[in-house]
Amino acid sequence: MAEEKLKIKALVVDDEPDVLSLLEVLLTSYGYSVITASDGQQALEKARVEHPDIILLDVMLPKLDGYKVARMLKFDENFKHIPIIMLTAKVTDRDKEMGIETGADIYLTKPFEAENLLSAIERALQKYKKNHDH
Repeated sequence: MAEEKLKIKALVVDDEPDVLSLLEVLLTSYGYSVITASDGQQALEKARVEHPDIILLDVMLPKLDGYKVARMLKFDENFKHIPIIMLTAKVTDRDKEMGIETGADIYLTKPFEAENLLSAIERALQKYKKNHDH
């Protein structure tokens, strides 16, 4: 199982360095390859260059917010297949609706439990795999 995960590349986007490093350590310890970005513009650039398998995306970001980043990626034929997990402090139903409308596959609120995040990543990757196995 761990060997299979080594191939999985996660792009983690958050403007808080503590959150970024926490997520990087957590995902790396579970065998994921991790790339980070600290603003929306950087997130788009890294997604386009690195072609991650999954994106963990904060909503409140400098330059471009997470909703715009998700929308831009989901409207692009080359990137619309990448599952996006929004990981944010924005907790209202409207925020959640916006996240789903703009392309988030899963919307999680901070603070999050490591187990919940890891199972959300697994679910998103499974859903993607099922939809793209021909």
